[in-house]
Amino acid sequence: MANITVSLPDGSERELPQGSTALDLAGSIGKRLAKAAVAATVDGAETDLTAPLPDGSVVSIITADTDDGRHVLRHSTSHVMAQAVTRLFPGAKFSIGPAIENGFYYDFELPGGKTFSDDDLASIEAEMRAIIAENQPFERIEMTMDEGADLFADQPYKVDLINRFREQASDAEDATEIQGGVVSAYRNSPEFVDMCVGPHVPSTGKLGHFKLQKVAGAYWRGNEKGPMLQRVYGTAWESKEALAQHLHQLEEAAKRDHRKLATELDLLSFPSELGGGLAVWHPKGAIVRKIMEDYSRLRHEQGDYEFVFTPHLANAKLFETSGHLDFYADGMYPPMEMDNGTYYMKPMNCPMHCLIFKSRQRSYRELPLRLFELGNVYRYERAGTLHGLLRIRGFTQDDSHIYVTKEQMADEVAGLLDFVLSVLRAFGFDDFTFNLSTKDPEKYVGTDEIWDEATEALRQALETHGLEYAVKDGDAAFYGPKIDIDVRDAIGRSWQLSTIQADFQLPERFDLEYVGADNNRHRPIMLHRALFGSIERFFGVLLEHYAGNFPTWLAPLQVRVLPVATAHEEYAQQVVDRLGQAGARVDMIGAGDALGKRIRSSKLEKIPYILVVGDDDVEHGTVGVNPRGGEVERGVDVGEFITRFTDEVAETTEQALTA
Repeated sequence: MANITVSLPDGSERELPQGSTALDLAGSIGKRLAKAAVAATVDGAETDLTAPLPDGSVVSIITADTDDGRHVLRHSTSHVMAQAVTRLFPGAKFSIGPAIENGFYYDFELPGGKTFSDDDLASIEAEMRAIIAENQPFERIEMTMDEGADLFADQPYKVDLINRFREQASDAEDATEIQGGVVSAYRNSPEFVDMCVGPHVPSTGKLGHFKLQKVAGAYWRGNEKGPMLQRVYGTAWESKEALAQHLHQLEEAAKRDHRKLATELDLLSFPSELGGGLAVWHPKGAIVRKIMEDYSRLRHEQGDYEFVFTPHLANAKLFETSGHLDFYADGMYPPMEMDNGTYYMKPMNCPMHCLIFKSRQRSYRELPLRLFELGNVYRYERAGTLHGLLRIRGFTQDDSHIYVTKEQMADEVAGLLDFVLSVLRAFGFDDFTFNLSTKDPEKYVGTDEIWDEATEALRQALETHGLEYAVKDGDAAFYGPKIDIDVRDAIGRSWQLSTIQADFQLPERFDLEYVGADNNRHRPIMLHRALFGSIERFFGVLLEHYAGNFPTWLAPLQVRVLPVATAHEEYAQQVVDRLGQAGARVDMIGAGDALGKRIRSSKLEKIPYILVVGDDDVEHGTVGVNPRGGEVERGVDVGEFITRFTDEVAETTEQALTA
């Protein structure tokens, strides 16, 4: 039998017997690689380890400890979960079960309208472990759509997917298991088969480090008028240690949940009377917000931005011109019919900034023209997607739109990257990830040439800064490519915050022009840029990052003074007055309750400094200093503490302004 030759990612070649698989290839390289392998990439396509390799193919092995490998583990584990559910609940119907970030889910309809309980999750986990112990092989099968409909005749959600493809009514929300009229599926026992594009691990015995987490409701295909299914979420990892680390991170995240902290610290709330996705800011939360906004205004003043203000709603014609009604209508609130036309709440500030640019003739000498606004916008998010401040319907963007010549674009984008990173560092973030989002081939305006030019400008800015970045194909806004900057928080989670977008389209759609040095009219390029992303989301991320322990310069209340007894209250007030005159945000709690109780209560409020004053302090002009997370000091001169405090705040504020 003839041999085949395959190439490895490093350019080397391996000769193998004909019919060899990627698993055979991994074994020929080393036992460790074969043990860690879960799938392979063959000529750019992910493939099962057990599929025969074509002669001349380029092969790389996907291991369990990579993002692609974890995706395979999670998708395979979701199949095992569905099999376990059908064993425990005969007659159960299952719909889809994809891998997602850090885990997987599957949607079910149980017979008789039964719902899952916590005890059921434990039973499902036990049954999954039994299936894993059986070491069932995953076998790929392919069939026609008619054959698929017959095979899944007792699974209506699978038949619905097949029929949608048959009727050419499928969309991006649907599964991808049907390609070219062929249905792909995986069978891992005579009793269980599911539509799936794969790949999967060779057998269930390769799995095992998983945990089922919760049950939630989910409409079939996201249609609120369709059947309500039960979605079981789980997580799966490559090792016991990786699973334990993730579960610990989830425990920490639960403690840091900004919704919980916002209530405990009296920062803001989401009254039901307002409706979903809308918040009211309480005095303490509003103080932090004001500091953030004041900081943003000052940085923009220093950065040569011009301040503008725009209204909260506009005539529909504005959003027709901008293209939002063509590409973004589902994310906008319904129209309001008025006697002089149709109006929408604005989802973006950019169309109105274009009107400001267009309000008079512009010269090349004015460019770059940097417009800045803390602008309120409104976007309709489905109720099921709302998540405190992180996914909200009304919010404020620190929004800038910068108009430049083509020659200025690269330098301006480079400067924006410096600006963005300095602001993020000022608030305590120093671990960044950069993503370059490119054109969605189904959802864009403008020519391919213009898109290529804009994308290359952003790419050059990243590379000039020596920044590593990932490319997100098809993830750009309809009007231009963008750079997204993600930050990693104190417990290792990644958050997408800041964005820089290049836009050749809106200047074209609004017919924006400037007079060049040649006295001819030219089209400017528009850069969209948000540093915080939105005030609300950034606040929520900060609150979780610090677990409510805001640094002193940002804390809503910086110092609290506690008199030991009523006799010390007059002196305590004098300390409060001196601190207030020095610029501190300070209060006093009188001696109505026991001192220990007041100290414990103050610590729960996460105040940076608690000062206790008693007889000796009154006599000597001192305070006892109880710092958050530090050692208690007795008999500290009031003036010395004020100097320490003001120096700390001045130093961190200066660092924030020059980060």
